[in-house]
Amino acid sequence: MSITDTPPARNAAAPILTGSGAILASLEKLGVTDVFGIPGGAIMPFYDELMSSTAIRHILTRHEQGAGHAAEGYAVASGRVGVCIATSGPGATNLVTAIADAYMDSVPLIAITGQVFSTVMGTDAFQEVDIVGITMPITKHSILVKTPEEVPAAIAEAYQIATTGRPGPVLVDVTKDAQQNSAPFIWPPKTDLPGYRPVTKAHGKQIIAAAELLSTSSRPVLYVGGGVLRAEAQDELARLVDLTGAPVVTTLMARGVFPDSRREHLGMPGMHGSVPAVLALQESDLIVAIGARFDDRVTGRVADFAPHAKIVHIDIDPAEIGKIRQADVPIVGDAKEVLVELLDATTGLGKPDLAEWWTRLDGLRGDYPLGYTEPDDGLLAPQGVIQRIGELTGPEGVYVAGVGQHQMWAAQFIDYERPHAWLNSGGAGTMGYSVPAAMGAKVAQPDRVVWAIDGDGCFQMTNQELATCTINDIPIKVAIINNSSLGMVRQWQTLFYDGRHSFTDLNTGHDTVRIPDFVKLAEAYGALGIRVTEKEEVDAAIKLALETNDRPVVIDFVVSRDAMVWPMVPQGVGNSSVQYARDHAPAWEEE
Repeated sequence: MSITDTPPARNAAAPILTGSGAILASLEKLGVTDVFGIPGGAIMPFYDELMSSTAIRHILTRHEQGAGHAAEGYAVASGRVGVCIATSGPGATNLVTAIADAYMDSVPLIAITGQVFSTVMGTDAFQEVDIVGITMPITKHSILVKTPEEVPAAIAEAYQIATTGRPGPVLVDVTKDAQQNSAPFIWPPKTDLPGYRPVTKAHGKQIIAAAELLSTSSRPVLYVGGGVLRAEAQDELARLVDLTGAPVVTTLMARGVFPDSRREHLGMPGMHGSVPAVLALQESDLIVAIGARFDDRVTGRVADFAPHAKIVHIDIDPAEIGKIRQADVPIVGDAKEVLVELLDATTGLGKPDLAEWWTRLDGLRGDYPLGYTEPDDGLLAPQGVIQRIGELTGPEGVYVAGVGQHQMWAAQFIDYERPHAWLNSGGAGTMGYSVPAAMGAKVAQPDRVVWAIDGDGCFQMTNQELATCTINDIPIKVAIINNSSLGMVRQWQTLFYDGRHSFTDLNTGHDTVRIPDFVKLAEAYGALGIRVTEKEEVDAAIKLALETNDRPVVIDFVVSRDAMVWPMVPQGVGNSSVQYARDHAPAWEEE
């Protein structure tokens, strides 16, 4: 069902529903089948209605932030809208981090919150918070509903805004009296979104200009971002690569949208990208950016980024074009539709001669292969652990990372062959994302193996959702990359603060006392807990996890705390200063 369903006949009596009933009916009409949330006073009328629904499954999380991240994971893994629900006040504010995360990463999300009675709004009533005002900077739109008549249009508008144009979160805040009072339920409702007209079809002259540049360039690079994934444009991208032979780099948010196994794929660009990907952008004469926003983690110091390259920038959000790097050919439109037109315009122009360019790129691949050294402290190499998880699980698995070193290693050392196989918090960098997002991904893709690859710091922020997983039969696998520290912060302290490791030791695994003991914690949550300290134990533990599908699995991999993420471009310098490893490249230039 959708908001475009045929309206009831003029003489047909619209059913009378409470506002809560209208929320439920609207979600059902829109095809929502799964929601995540926690009840409370201001949202209780809706929960009373939700209890009777046979069409929508509600997952009771243990924290509202977990509900938000679960809805994100559900959305990214499935391509459908995610829905999370919370009460007023602290329930709503606990959603804020997940809403901000969805906003940064363009995730289609509807957050429904209860609000106090409209008659007491503005009086600092119990659990009253202006959540509409709080979330305005981090949503595509925030809607306050004060009457039951407004409910159908508000939910329909939220769905339309969240899922069209550049996807993102929308908040719908419904007062308690609007939920309790009744009104005719009219579907589809009349929506009113003045000024909201996402442009999906590009200007023809711009397409021709881009095609001509691409056909005449001698050092092109296709710089592919998460917008290609959101647009489901992976097939069109592959055809463009076949047609032009151009190399591809995929950002952290786009891993999997172009297969790692393809020769044309140079890897991930940016601060911890592969050397071939980073230097290909630097040395290019043409960058075709598709659904990417020239994030600072990709460009390094902007003044030094790709100094000789012309820029074709394709994005559905006109605000992104020219924001960081001036575009020679700006193209506003949906990535899928634009690529279809670009393919048509490029066909017949002739394939560019890129032999010399590929000689250079293949040389970089030979000189700077991705790898790691075994630690000399007798503990596990975290890169090797993550690599084996990917190899033993395979490309059909779903991999959800937290934020930090383990996130970068998961992006680097797992081969991604398909879209929606890689989930992470990119723009916001939210610690605690992994476990609840993996839970949401498993609800969306119950037949796939879903791994939460987490750090010991991240895991301690949201591990309570293991209870949700156990009770609701959501058997995710959790790999804790336990270096007993806040690893990425520690790496920066080692490199840039003369080794002063200020408040980054967590005491989770390298000493005689483990606080907490992750195996015991897993068992307390009804999960299978495993600890791995020897390299010889790694494969057996992963295989046992893959064979265990009647409950969640938590593996505590005790890894070296001195392992670092390489390559690296430090913040504030140009990408030409990429360092392959600490002892394999010149020192970084000073500011």
